[in-house]
Amino acid sequence: MKNVLLILGHPSKNSFNASLLEVYKKGAMEAGAEIKTIYIGELVFNPNLAEGYNKREENILEDDLKDAQSKISWASHIVFIYPTWWGSLPAVTKGFFDRVFLPGFAFKYHKGNPLPEKLLKGRSLRVISTMDTPKFWFNLIYGRAEYKMLKQLVFAFVGFSPVRFTTIGSARTNTPADREKWINKIYKMGLKLL
Repeated sequence: MKNVLLILGHPSKNSFNASLLEVYKKGAMEAGAEIKTIYIGELVFNPNLAEGYNKREENILEDDLKDAQSKISWASHIVFIYPTWWGSLPAVTKGFFDRVFLPGFAFKYHKGNPLPEKLLKGRSLRVISTMDTPKFWFNLIYGRAEYKMLKQLVFAFVGFSPVRFTTIGSARTNTPADREKWINKIYKMGLKLL
């Protein structure tokens, strides 16, 4: 059985992103996965890593972030679903990464080795991102910069592999029929636990 953690990076549970989370969850449950969820918009935490890594004591983490770390440790597969705003993640989702993927939890440096130990390896990850930008424009003109940053500088850095991306472009102009196609596609992705 696969342990699947679904993380909604959209601040609202009343969003198309939340609908995508629910259909992925439905498919994954039908496939026999055990499911846990994190709704970042409902967590109580300061997204500002104000002191950088200078203060790393466990007791500075809010309870919601300790719970998030526990769920990430439990998971064998993680699915992040969020909208792309201004070419990147919502600010609260970026703050979640800053505050949760800390040294000692997500990675660890050892003396004499410039490369970190990847403490979250053994977990796969799927990103599902909606955006107003057409997919071809995001790929061709922007060079998938957001995905390159996330894959190389965040997820691979801490050990997630494989890391896969699903882009839902031109969300602003999608028709109800377009959205229904995406709902079905994400449901099938959940069934296959991809």
